[in-house]
Amino acid sequence: MAILGRARTATGAGVITTLILVLLFGNQAFTEWVGKHANPDTVWGWFLRKLAWPAWAVGLHDESTSQVRDLLAQDLRALLLVAFVAAVLGISSKSLSGGGGAFILGWAALIFGSALAAFFTAFIASNASWLGAFQAAADGSAYGLFVGWLVGIAVSSAKGGGS
Repeated sequence: MAILGRARTATGAGVITTLILVLLFGNQAFTEWVGKHANPDTVWGWFLRKLAWPAWAVGLHDESTSQVRDLLAQDLRALLLVAFVAAVLGISSKSLSGGGGAFILGWAALIFGSALAAFFTAFIASNASWLGAFQAAADGSAYGLFVGWLVGIAVSSAKGGGS
């Protein structure tokens, strides 16, 4: 029963951390600020742009069909990111004993979750193609690689036990 408690806690910690990352750094205000002020030719600007990758928005300025499809794909990508991280952690965290393995699992969960979310939602966006889906998955996995250590820390520091 202690393993099951550990799995629930590790999964919850990873999902909550992912949700916080998506809400804080994927919101429309932050992503617009990064687009205007973060220089992509500097390390800090590049990292801020990666951090804003799971962008989501609440409305459109112009409601053309392609913009609606792109907005739907973008918003669904942010939701699927959280769902896929939850699935990866939920399936695999039962075998965790903590420490370094939990850190790697949390980190990998964000890499896999973001790549899968980007791949599947690329087919909803306007001008969808297989090449576009592969490129979107590569962008998603880069997000997971450079931001996933935060989820890894949360998963590895989650306390087990309890019900």
